[in-house]
Amino acid sequence: MKIVLVGQALFGKDCLEVLLKQGEQVVGVITIPDDFRGRPNPLKDFAREKKIPVFQPLGKSPQRLKDPQVIAIAKDLKPDLFVLAFVSDIMPYSVIKLATLGGINYHPSLLPKYRGGSAINWALINGEKETGITVHYVDEGIDTGDIILQEKVEISPADTVASLYYDKLYPLGVKLIAEAVEYIRKGIAPRIPQNSDKATYQPMITEEDVIIDWKNGAEEIYNLIRGSNPSPGAQTIFRGETIKIWEAQIIPSSLVSEPGEVAEIMEGQGFTVGTGNEIMLIKKVQQSGKAKISAEQFSKQVDLKPGESMVG
Repeated sequence: MKIVLVGQALFGKDCLEVLLKQGEQVVGVITIPDDFRGRPNPLKDFAREKKIPVFQPLGKSPQRLKDPQVIAIAKDLKPDLFVLAFVSDIMPYSVIKLATLGGINYHPSLLPKYRGGSAINWALINGEKETGITVHYVDEGIDTGDIILQEKVEISPADTVASLYYDKLYPLGVKLIAEAVEYIRKGIAPRIPQNSDKATYQPMITEEDVIIDWKNGAEEIYNLIRGSNPSPGAQTIFRGETIKIWEAQIIPSSLVSEPGEVAEIMEGQGFTVGTGNEIMLIKKVQQSGKAKISAEQFSKQVDLKPGESMVG
């Protein structure tokens, strides 16, 4: 079974590595162009080390995989299966159909919930207690194809997008990609239709989606902060300038403070802010154009005082 792997970053590299260890025949790799800042492309480097042809379509995301070069690559390599491992662009179904067995995709949610490109962010922002990995066939829709494999993971109260992805979803995704390819090769892969009645679609998250409304409950704000870490970062306004809140904690407090009002400077910990119901301890922040710093350090740098506002 001739495979073309489409992907990027360490996840794409690790998927390629596990497929080769499994004895699969990978005849080509399609990945993103080289970074203009000179950062390495692990998938490209590993594929070349293994003497696998690498193709890097030009153009801007998300149109890159619509380049005529991709169709030419598919026609030349004559793959049986496309494996999409961390693909940020949409690969046209007309290209997928050039493979004998079509294509499969890795998606970091329990489809049909959280279709779309920011599934991990939205699951955390919405306070979900579990999510997972789905490997599914590619069809003409976005994350709508029949399911091959799916496994759940627990979302802990302390999880951020980074911890949920790297500690739980990343290794599970590599494992399920390999299993799905093996099942297809053996002719035993299931095709489980998605229940469209239970489907949700969330768009790519933007900075407009993560502006903190301090009148909301503390738990809702906390979920927004961790669902925006490491990108794009939950935002608020302090002294007329945007700052990002990267880490926070809901704490018991007898203080009463208006939503968005600084309640207390806590030595060695940070500062607290009032919300719609409880007090929240802010632990790490970032001013525009500057590095992330502890909230304690920020408080000292700006001479923060109780009663100041985080809403303007």
